[in-house]
Amino acid sequence: MSRQAFVFYLGTHEPAWLGRVRVPLFVSHRRLARYRRLPVARCRWALDSGAFTELSANGQWNLTPSAYLAAIRRYQAEIGHLAWAAPQDWLCEPAVVARTGLSVREHQQRTVANLLELRTLAPYLPIIPVVQGWTVDDYLECVRMYARAGVDLTKEQLVGLGSVCRRQATADIAIIVEHLYRLGLRLHGFGVKTDGLQRYGRYLASADSMAWSLRGRYVRGCAHQRPPGRRPVSEANCLSFAREWREQVLSSSGQHQTACGGRRA
Repeated sequence: MSRQAFVFYLGTHEPAWLGRVRVPLFVSHRRLARYRRLPVARCRWALDSGAFTELSANGQWNLTPSAYLAAIRRYQAEIGHLAWAAPQDWLCEPAVVARTGLSVREHQQRTVANLLELRTLAPYLPIIPVVQGWTVDDYLECVRMYARAGVDLTKEQLVGLGSVCRRQATADIAIIVEHLYRLGLRLHGFGVKTDGLQRYGRYLASADSMAWSLRGRYVRGCAHQRPPGRRPVSEANCLSFAREWREQVLSSSGQHQTACGGRRA
């Protein structure tokens, strides 16, 4: 299989950055929904549905598919440059499964069903499928579920890999990613950390991460944005710190991109 062009989306809880930067961003619907006036994007970006927070807090999706699609249409029209949107998937992490009271298989079935519903209601919107599971066999079964529903994941422009962002340091994630890659899936890794990119970044078509913000909480003296004489603050919301972190991650993982995510020659 030929090497895939890699795109790294900088995760942010600051939607205003969409109108300020020329690097790909990953922004949650839960943050954008609060905005009456939306920024106009300067670069392509991707939309997170907020699945982890939704299911962890409520044990179910309270946001209807119709309401979510209305939000996506608004973002596409007002913000622009929307590369793709995640569906309202059902994560299979043990804590989330315990919260919903359902099984991993039921989470997978609901994930597949949601994609089908969203695409039936709005086939023109760029909503990607997400494979969910916990073990290798779970993920392979989820691929088969999509196939039985008429969705050939090998023909999809991008397929999200769910339920991995909180277990990046484990070797089993690399095994799962490689298995799915060898099936011919162009994968997006949600919440991939630096170690994850080094372990299996070569098998990903794209990834996102907001790890810079957690790291920035422990960095004092945000010289990029602190007025003279003001005491040091953390860099957890600092755009310059986030940009520099992104460049360091790409460099350390052997990935290089131009503005807006294209591969350098």
